[in-house]
Amino acid sequence: MSVAARAAPLFAEVIKQNRKNTIVFASIGAGAVLILTGRRGMGMGFAAAGLTILASEYPEKFEAVWENAPDYLQKGLQIFGTLQKLGEGFVEEAERRGASTWRDMRAQYGD
Repeated sequence: MSVAARAAPLFAEVIKQNRKNTIVFASIGAGAVLILTGRRGMGMGFAAAGLTILASEYPEKFEAVWENAPDYLQKGLQIFGTLQKLGEGFVEEAERRGASTWRDMRAQYGD
């Protein structure tokens, strides 16, 4: 048997594994994005599908994710809180600059 003939099944298995990984993480990622953009129902569906595939194909990885879920949630909440404060800072700065620009324009061009 040639080397190519022996390598073909291994190559096919690697492609199959990569496809599974892509489906799992893409569906979980899409679910997270949809949830963050306000499409909670659809996002939960995608995330649930990804987690279901993860649980069926990789029970040991799913168990590790499940055991570490509280830590992941806590870190996610911290990141979300930081991003929220950052966004509020941008909004406040934009309001301040907008009001200042409006005053400057009124002073320059009159009422």
